[in-house]
Amino acid sequence: MFFGSMHPSWQSRLSSSKDLLTQLESRLSLETDTTPEKALVMRAFERPFESVKVLLIGQDPYPTKGVACGLAFAVSSGVKQPQSLKNLMKELATDLPEVSNFGDLSRWSNEGVMLLNSALTTKLAAAGAHATIWSSFTKAVIAELDSENLICLSLGEHAKKLSKAIVLGEVVEATHPSPLSASRGFFGSRIYSRVNSALQAKGLTPIDWSC
Repeated sequence: MFFGSMHPSWQSRLSSSKDLLTQLESRLSLETDTTPEKALVMRAFERPFESVKVLLIGQDPYPTKGVACGLAFAVSSGVKQPQSLKNLMKELATDLPEVSNFGDLSRWSNEGVMLLNSALTTKLAAAGAHATIWSSFTKAVIAELDSENLICLSLGEHAKKLSKAIVLGEVVEATHPSPLSASRGFFGSRIYSRVNSALQAKGLTPIDWSC
């Protein structure tokens, strides 16, 4: 299911990871306390590889049942927004007050923003539980995406470590939007307009951050 759930363009690019994904799927099938639900694990790979202009790196899914939806920082429809997502919307309202900021991050995917968690699953009530088992796959994804036209949006120290692998692309950094750190550099970071400026400097269409 994991490999087959990806867009064919991703399957082609990540064919060497097929066996790893099969192993991960088998391992996770033995666990009943994981999130997001299996059908959503590979959601970030539903769009074509060629459509990705911006890589937004998250850490792992929200560890509360029914909240994670397979996209970094996003939540399932109708779910109350966690504080990190609320803070993302607060900064959006300040940075680009002309766009909507209701929190439906799936619209960003349609704009070419890949919302990738470094671990695609975790155990309920146990943040980071699957960080190591997804590590090599995530690194392969980032390496494949790295190009002169890529903008990587790196929020927080964890994402910063991963974004060091971006050699050809450009990295836009800011503090993580969690309630523990948002007031220490995230608010006022203007990440959205900075990403758009970087895209325009490369001759690419900016992102419509409406959500």
